[in-house]
Amino acid sequence: MKKQLVLPQFQAILEQMGENIKLARKRRKLTAVQVAERAGVARSTLYLVEKGDTSVAMGAYFNVLRVLGLQDDFLKLAADDVFGRKLQDLDLL
Repeated sequence: MKKQLVLPQFQAILEQMGENIKLARKRRKLTAVQVAERAGVARSTLYLVEKGDTSVAMGAYFNVLRVLGLQDDFLKLAADDVFGRKLQDLDLL
């Protein structure tokens, strides 16, 4: 599996997201094994999710969020496309 190249400044965002997921799991007092089993992923994959690893498929991230009851957060990705709307407005002129 090829690892995606991410610039360091953006890697920090992924790492923060992974940390947020880990904290959400701990707040719910769920073990890593419980979440991995319920999400249908290997324990090692959950470890990578909680590290913000770029080699993990989005589906795995979604399933982990689903187990934690945070699946609606997935809809927030790219929800507010300010730049795209500005480009669209320019085409209308």
